[in-house]
Amino acid sequence: MDRSQKAESVASLNAVFNEVGVVVITRNLGMTVAQSTALRGKIREAGATYKVAKNRLAKLSIKDTAYEGIGDMFTGPTAIATSVDPVAAAKAVVEFAKTTDKIEIVGGAMGGQLLSADGVKALASMPSLDELRAKLIGLVQAPATKIAQLATAPAAKLARVFGAYAKEAA
Repeated sequence: MDRSQKAESVASLNAVFNEVGVVVITRNLGMTVAQSTALRGKIREAGATYKVAKNRLAKLSIKDTAYEGIGDMFTGPTAIATSVDPVAAAKAVVEFAKTTDKIEIVGGAMGGQLLSADGVKALASMPSLDELRAKLIGLVQAPATKIAQLATAPAAKLARVFGAYAKEAA
């Protein structure tokens, strides 16, 4: 990798760090190509990205971002999982880590908040942004449906009473 490629890689990573909501650092402990492909597939399905970057370049790219504190985590064979959704990358990596011992979660950060490996696992147990939106919409819609049911209930009762009188008269 020549100097211009390194500068381009640093600029690209810096742009990623300025856009994402969460960064998860993993250490690869001899994953096979098949395992790595499976991990990348799971992460892509979750709407996140996974990149192996040179530690020195990653440390240079976090300068002037909210993730400057994670520089100490870049030791050994590391990779970076990122996502705009604060839960997606963490959830995908933690789920994959449960299936193999070839990947270790080192830590990460959510915005300026540093996360240990346990912090990343706790973050992964939270509902995703889409799940939270669905719950919120459900809570907002629930009172509206109850109001509609209450508004139509007296009319329905009245219709049943008239129906009962009609049956008696016939």
